[in-house]
Amino acid sequence: MIPVLIVIAFLITAIWLFTNQSKFGKPPVGERLERIKKSKQYKNGKFENASYTPDLTEGANFFTVLMQFFFEQTKNRKPKTKIPTQKTDLLHLDPNQDILVWFGHSSYFIQVDGKTFLIDPVFSGTVSPISVVGGAFAGADVYKPADLPIIDYLLISHDHWDHLDYQTVMELKPKVKQVICGLGTGSHLEFWGYDANNTIERDWHEVVDLGSGFSITLTPARHFSGRSFKRNQVLWVSFVLKTPSMKLYLGADSGYDRHFKEIGDQHGPFDLALLECGQYSKNWKYIHMMPEETIQAAIDLKTKKAMAVHWGKFALANHAWDDSINRAVAAAKEKNVNLITPMIGEAVLLKSEQKFGEWWRELE
Repeated sequence: MIPVLIVIAFLITAIWLFTNQSKFGKPPVGERLERIKKSKQYKNGKFENASYTPDLTEGANFFTVLMQFFFEQTKNRKPKTKIPTQKTDLLHLDPNQDILVWFGHSSYFIQVDGKTFLIDPVFSGTVSPISVVGGAFAGADVYKPADLPIIDYLLISHDHWDHLDYQTVMELKPKVKQVICGLGTGSHLEFWGYDANNTIERDWHEVVDLGSGFSITLTPARHFSGRSFKRNQVLWVSFVLKTPSMKLYLGADSGYDRHFKEIGDQHGPFDLALLECGQYSKNWKYIHMMPEETIQAAIDLKTKKAMAVHWGKFALANHAWDDSINRAVAAAKEKNVNLITPMIGEAVLLKSEQKFGEWWRELE
C-alpha cells in the first residue's frame, strides 16, 4: 500500500509542478475577478455560452472520443508533402497598402487604413504545453515574431494554446503597442509582463473606440476557454473591426448558432469575414462548426467575401487535413458565397479582387 501511495503522491506532485509553469498563465483574481462577476455571461463561477453548449455531442463521451482519436485515425490527417507557402515581407510594407496575411490556423496579420492588427499569433511551431505534441505541418511554420513589424493592436480571442501561444507573445512583447481581449485573458498577459495599462479587456457587445474612425466591438462566439484543468475562467470572443474604409468580422473558434445572424443584422454587411473551418467533429459540433456551417455563417453575417481559417497548419481533429476546405469550397459554390483561399503567407489585397487557386489539391 505504501509504494502505491508514494507513486500517487509523485504523480500529483509532477502534475502540479508541470501545470504551474509560467506558460500556463494565471487565472483572474482581485479587481479583475470582481469585474468578471458582473458580466451577464458569468454564472456559477464560470463563463457560459448564450445557448446550452455541452462539450461533447449527445451520445459521445470522453473515452470513445479518445479511442477514436488515437486508434481510429483518418488517413491523411497530415499532408504527405511540404505545405506550399509564400513569404510576404511584412517589415517593409507600404504603409498605405491594405493587406491581410494568413499564417495558418487562426493566426493572421492585417494592415488597413494605416493601422496594424495581429490576431491570435502562434509562431512556436506547436499548440501544446508539451513541445513534441501538436506540431505544425512541414512547411507551414514559415513566420516567426522577428518577421513582424510594430503591431498597433494585438487581438486575442481566447486562451486556448492554439490561439494564445506563450512563446510567441513573449517574443512579440516589444513590438505590441496595445492588446484587446475578452474579460480575464489579460490576467495571463499581465502575469507574463505585459503592461496592464495597455491591455483592454471587454465583455461581449462592448465597443473599444480606437479613435480616427477605428473601433472594435467584442462579439459572441460559442466555445469555451482554459489552459489547464479549470475551464471557462476567461471569456471567448470574436471581433468586429471597423476602420475608416472597411468593416471586417474577425471570427474565432465557435460552434454554429444564432449569434452569427445577430451580428450580421447589427453590424453587417461586412467586406470580409474570417471564419473557422477545421478541427471539427460530429462529437463536438457545438463548439466547432462543420464546414458547411462555416458557409452558412458567412451568409448570416452578410459578408461580401469569406475566408476560412483554423486549418492548414495543425491536426487537432480526426479528419483529413484538407477535408474541411474541400467541403467549405463545395458549399460556397453551391450557395454562391465568395470564399477566398490564399496560401499561408500570401498577400490578400483587401480592396482588390484576386483569384486564389485551390493550392492544397496539388498535395493530394
